[in-house]
Amino acid sequence: GSVTVPILWDKATNTIVSNESADIVRMFNSAFTRVAPNTADYRPTALQTDIEAWNTLIYSTVNNGVYKAGFATTQVAYEEAAIAVFATLDKIEHQLGKTRYLLGDTLTEADWRLFPTLVRFDVAYYSAFKCNHKRLIDYLNLWGYARKLYQMPGIAATVRFDVYRQGYHSVNPLRNPFGIVPLGPAIDWSAPHKRSRLQ
Repeated sequence: GSVTVPILWDKATNTIVSNESADIVRMFNSAFTRVAPNTADYRPTALQTDIEAWNTLIYSTVNNGVYKAGFATTQVAYEEAAIAVFATLDKIEHQLGKTRYLLGDTLTEADWRLFPTLVRFDVAYYSAFKCNHKRLIDYLNLWGYARKLYQMPGIAATVRFDVYRQGYHSVNPLRNPFGIVPLGPAIDWSAPHKRSRLQ
């Protein structure tokens, strides 16, 4: 049958626990502390309202927004989605000009929920989904912030730019009928991010 990711699988009962990324993120934040103690809290009680506000905006206009643009079947639908993507990226860029993360100096679930779209942006969404008003690397603050997240321990090993490039440029009768996979762009995600201080 069809395959979906992400998925949280219970090996003891051979059962799917969840295939909703937002729920899985929250489970990993607190549900497994008895077996894998976690000292980081990405959803602190005092910030939950603000986290939800960012999550709602980012999911609608960025995480899902790139798909709305990429799978649009009319010019109007495409432009509406693409404009919303960049309006939110501009808002995030402005915020990151004032704070290290979306919610000040605290790294939260909202940052991690934005990250997967950011690492795919220039190699996939920019070309395959026509979200090409700007590249991620054209944003001073957002680009540094994305590199900071990427360079955190254990994160870079989970990122596969080659897989993103191939997957999003696979054969599609509407978007890419010949399945031509672009060679680039070549981007240095390991370059110093300079986010330890505001730029």
